[in-house]
Amino acid sequence: MLKLTEMMSLLSIFYCQFRRRRTKAALGTCGVLAAVLSLAAFLHAQNSSVSLPYQPLVLTASIPLPGVHGRFDHFAFDTAEPGRLFLAALGNDSLEVINLTGGARVHTINGLGHPQGVVFAAGLNKIFVASRDHQKLYIYDGANYRLITTIDYQGDVDNLRYDAAAKRVYVDYGDGEKAAISMVDAATNQRFADEYKTGSHAESFQLAETGPEMYVNLPESNQIAVINRETHVISRWPVTWKENFPMALDEANRRVFVGFRIPPRLGVFDMNSGKMVAALPCVADTDDLYYDSGLKRIYVPGGQGLISVFQQKDPDHYELIANVPSGLGGRTAGFPKHAGKKGGPPHLFVAIPDHAGHSAEVLNYVPMPSE
Repeated sequence: MLKLTEMMSLLSIFYCQFRRRRTKAALGTCGVLAAVLSLAAFLHAQNSSVSLPYQPLVLTASIPLPGVHGRFDHFAFDTAEPGRLFLAALGNDSLEVINLTGGARVHTINGLGHPQGVVFAAGLNKIFVASRDHQKLYIYDGANYRLITTIDYQGDVDNLRYDAAAKRVYVDYGDGEKAAISMVDAATNQRFADEYKTGSHAESFQLAETGPEMYVNLPESNQIAVINRETHVISRWPVTWKENFPMALDEANRRVFVGFRIPPRLGVFDMNSGKMVAALPCVADTDDLYYDSGLKRIYVPGGQGLISVFQQKDPDHYELIANVPSGLGGRTAGFPKHAGKKGGPPHLFVAIPDHAGHSAEVLNYVPMPSE
């Protein structure tokens, strides 16, 4: 008899095949999923002995983005029902807004000049978008998508983070000695005079929830910086490998996860000592990385068209359990806990740019527990 995970794996396999062969005249996503689920149910009813490999991520939907060209950058989410996904379409100079319950694009904001970071301030219903080319932070009304204001920066405006408790947006901008992480009051839209000087352009940075620390990847200087947001004291951890871009935190176990591009590696660092305690080969060309605290897993999407999934055995030991197929250029992803899916499992969304005759899309995966 097929088990639940086997049926979901079958769904994923059939759906992947459909997605790769689809044409304009192809069946709608809902119809295909219904057909596959019916097949799985039939096999289950027939007590089939079919044995399928376990899949830690099951592809459940593809959200098409026709007319969107070029590579994608980062995600943000509105987790209130029905749920919205905000996606920086860097190569298309646009922000794409997707309704997660309906699984369809509902709005586009154009003319953003290579948008990179994006955050959503839930209590204030505001969207903040970082523009690389315009060197601005754009602030939009989340209800009607109208521009509220912009804040000028002299330099590349990149990653953003939001501290909901303080109602503060952190803005990574600039290069070399002028590089810094600035702060904006999300309620008043005013930039603070105070900022944190990083000394080189930052890539991903993460705000600790249990302390004042901010962890920052500085690939230009081969460092990870740890900034105390209260005292402004900065400690720096040297790293041997190059292009440390994505980062995630496991504060319960005092670990920092970092994705390197040269060579492609997942590095695990001790928050207390700054020492690397584990290193594993992973997918190439990664720009996002997420820690699933419920399943104790790390998801690393990469541009070569795979998602490396690692299992945390304990704080110092990890195992690659799968390289799940995604799509070429799928280096960025989003992992909200319950966006538009109240009480449901978390979802991993991966952005796939248009390539070789295929339109851009966002793939929706559901993590599956091991048996």
